[in-house]
Amino acid sequence: MNNSHNLKNKIAKLPDAPGVYLFKDIRGTVIYIGKAKALKKRVQSYFSRALDAKTQALVSKIADLEYRVTGSEAQAALLEASLIKANLPQYNIDLRDDKSFPWIRIGGEDFPLVSIYRRKKRQQDSGARYFGPYTNVGLLRQAVKQMRRIFTFRSCKKMPKEACLYYRLKLCPAPCIQKIDQAQYKEILDEITLFLDSKYEELLGRLAQKMQGLAREQKYEEAASLRDQISALSAFSQGPNVRPGINELEDLKNLLKLKQLPQRIEAFDISNIFGKEATGSMVSFYRGFPDKDNYRRFRIKTVEGIDDYKMLAEVICRRYTRLAEEKLPLPDLVLIDGGRAHLSVAGKEIKKLGLGLALVSIAKERENIYAPNTSKPIRLQFDRPALNLIRRIRDEAHRFAVSYHHILRRKKIIGK
Repeated sequence: MNNSHNLKNKIAKLPDAPGVYLFKDIRGTVIYIGKAKALKKRVQSYFSRALDAKTQALVSKIADLEYRVTGSEAQAALLEASLIKANLPQYNIDLRDDKSFPWIRIGGEDFPLVSIYRRKKRQQDSGARYFGPYTNVGLLRQAVKQMRRIFTFRSCKKMPKEACLYYRLKLCPAPCIQKIDQAQYKEILDEITLFLDSKYEELLGRLAQKMQGLAREQKYEEAASLRDQISALSAFSQGPNVRPGINELEDLKNLLKLKQLPQRIEAFDISNIFGKEATGSMVSFYRGFPDKDNYRRFRIKTVEGIDDYKMLAEVICRRYTRLAEEKLPLPDLVLIDGGRAHLSVAGKEIKKLGLGLALVSIAKERENIYAPNTSKPIRLQFDRPALNLIRRIRDEAHRFAVSYHHILRRKKIIGK
């Protein structure tokens, strides 16, 4: 076992996040690639428990490691398979050779379907392409569901005569009723191929070019759809080599003229329907990633009726009064879902507490960004890294707020 100081430091600094780890030998050759729900815990387990003979042999050769963070364990499963295919590590031989693992198959039809196959066929298969294999069919199914939310594709074995539910859910482009031609569908499959091969930089660049072209043509709805694709894909490419997460933070720092990199960002949203079961949410992002252990929910206590501004003031006051009283670390940036008025309300509450927190807000309609001491909103290009980060955090705050609101309504209706 290599107990070098450098390796120990790297393991100690691993994040508790889903991702893929790559073990290297003394020559820098990748000898094993694995996925994890929590990178730090998984990698530490190799050095802190009794191991079988094969794993002992692996650990004895580990001299260095790399890691790639992903948005989920299912995403890690996709990345693991593509990296194994690219590196052919010595100790991943079972995954490389065992044909019983599941694969993703893209069929060779005019409008190829995307499906999960248990066994890869070696014989001629009408031009079908295979990706994998993957070690866990459950995670693979989750990953395909996530992939489908980003790229719509056909999954029916026999082309129907009418559009099905997947089309209405915007999960299929409906070639069955000629909503898309073969050339357009091939573009989608080419993007899925880049995705499954983990060529995220190339894919994101391709989508960004298309988005800019649509924006120039004033096709704003289509451009916004591609913008959402880019945002959803960004989590896959956040790692020590590609680093768009850090790039986003650096861009945000420069945009807002902050004194330091906004590594810890807290974002707030208010949710209420006709003033009932009003709630507030706060999500926390660290270095561009969700830090769900530090999410917080607030049931509105002091405001009656519909008044988002007073509700926001209550939530901001409660959050930062507690941090100040308990002398807990403060965020580098506070993000508000709303316009200039929302920003002003939050700023007044923070000022009352004597805290010098950096503050910014984003309005939904045109995604204008507001900052203190600026007379006009900041308007950014669709693909600006800072905007991608702000939008992603804002959307997560909204999702979290709405989910809590629904929980409270359900409890009121059914008592559970």
